[in-house]
Amino acid sequence: MPLGRISRRHFNILGIFLGLAALLLGGLLAGCGSDGNSKSITVAAASSLSGAFEAAKAEFEASHPGTSITLSFGGSSSLAQQILDGAPIDVFASADNETMQRVALERAGPATTFTTNTLEIMVEKGNPLGIATLSDLARPDLIYITCAPEVPIGKYSDEVLKRAGVTVAPSSFEPDVKGIVTKITSGEADAGIVYSTDVVAAGDRAAGITIPMNQNVMASYPIARLYRARHNSTAEAWIDFINGTEGQTILTRFGFISP
Repeated sequence: MPLGRISRRHFNILGIFLGLAALLLGGLLAGCGSDGNSKSITVAAASSLSGAFEAAKAEFEASHPGTSITLSFGGSSSLAQQILDGAPIDVFASADNETMQRVALERAGPATTFTTNTLEIMVEKGNPLGIATLSDLARPDLIYITCAPEVPIGKYSDEVLKRAGVTVAPSSFEPDVKGIVTKITSGEADAGIVYSTDVVAAGDRAAGITIPMNQNVMASYPIARLYRARHNSTAEAWIDFINGTEGQTILTRFGFISP
């Protein structure tokens, strides 16, 4: 067989393989930060945001037909670890800046602070033990619970107690602030330091004791899109919604403070 015909055949085969490779590569690239037909994204958010973000999801999906927001709540540190482990999360909203910094290499852009929060002492409904100040949390007859220091509310609680000059030995460490709320409202614990928004959300199931501002902290909540976002425009639209008038109105309704 002439050498020229062999070469042309080889070139034809090579062309087919190159074409298939280009199609495969294109598909893989489309899967990273794709703006394809799917408008579904997953938002991982600090558990203290659950009520506000559920309400925001309903309004966002109503005003953005065809979109679908899946919300995943938990302790910020736990969510950050999931992101570092490769979980398919598109947007991350943390309860502190330090935890957001842990996923700096996973972010597609800078994080923005979209809301803030203060702390209160949560006690059982009717405050049967007469808890009035942070110093009361050190009473030996009282079951005080918190979260580990790597969880934002645990870190904030330690800072508040330090400012007040109070040393407390927690009876247990909960995975997130919702765990604290659950134990107090069910009568398993007497008190814990939570976000002011958690007291609002608990309604008549618990009571809140104000912490003086000179002992309190202002918790900042940053939000960012991650580089693996499946639909960049939907992720950005969600962040814009949360930062915008509609999102801020919802957050204020749930007790958050505009940054």
